[in-house]
Amino acid sequence: MNIGAPARMVAESETGNILAYGGLVTLLVDSPQLDGFLEQVIRLAAEVVTPAAAGGITFDREGRFVTAATSTPLAAQVGEVQYGTDSGPCLDALRRGEVVAADDLAADTRWPDFASFAVACGIGSSLSLPLRVGDRTIGALNLYAHEPAAFRGAARRHAEAFAVQCGAALTVALCQSDAAVLRRQLTAAMAARSIIDQALGILMAQQRCTAEQAFDLLRQASQHRNRKLREVAAELVTKVSGGRLSRRYRSTRSASGWRTPEAVPRSARLLMTLQRRSPDAALACRR
Repeated sequence: MNIGAPARMVAESETGNILAYGGLVTLLVDSPQLDGFLEQVIRLAAEVVTPAAAGGITFDREGRFVTAATSTPLAAQVGEVQYGTDSGPCLDALRRGEVVAADDLAADTRWPDFASFAVACGIGSSLSLPLRVGDRTIGALNLYAHEPAAFRGAARRHAEAFAVQCGAALTVALCQSDAAVLRRQLTAAMAARSIIDQALGILMAQQRCTAEQAFDLLRQASQHRNRKLREVAAELVTKVSGGRLSRRYRSTRSASGWRTPEAVPRSARLLMTLQRRSPDAALACRR
């Protein structure tokens, strides 16, 4: 991104703020997935908080820092250096819940490894801002510029206001993702219940037994084969029906990752991480 002179920061007035916040609202509508929303947020931040050359969003995933989104590969590289050395403005902002500014990285001694790498990459200054959901800091918005002292005065105020709005938008995005995950879980549960009921009906007809006895047979088969009850039921229904399962069951089984738990969508994993970091947000979503 072309970096203008620091004086250009002042030109980003209240009109720029309104456009930026309007952009966040648009992103909430256009990006239903949490990871897609974060990618668009950081691109917007790098555009509206001038003169940012690059930006990234970092979250703490159970004590391990991860980059959730970046505007350029440079931001990802700078983030990895901080995670590897466990030192840097991004981590300080996340841990302390405070804005951390580095006006001249060439002369900054607080994070020598990070500073030397950043300067070698052409970064002169940085600004890291906490992202809050409720009263908890769940992440950090990190901005990097080529010039020293790029984030002062109006630029810093603009960035701080944008970070606050990001936190509010992130709260809404978490609620949206939470609702979407819940809908998928309910759909999967209903499909599983349906296939189990079909299997019970088959057993009752074949074995001339009660529903309770059929369920015991199905449960024993599940334990003996060390497989989930719904999988044993699906196998039985498949055999009797000539290899055809309902489309609804096939799609929900695949989407819910029953056979491959590691296949949970990235947005769902991120949602669960953020909810563990901020249970207040999860509670608010359920109200």
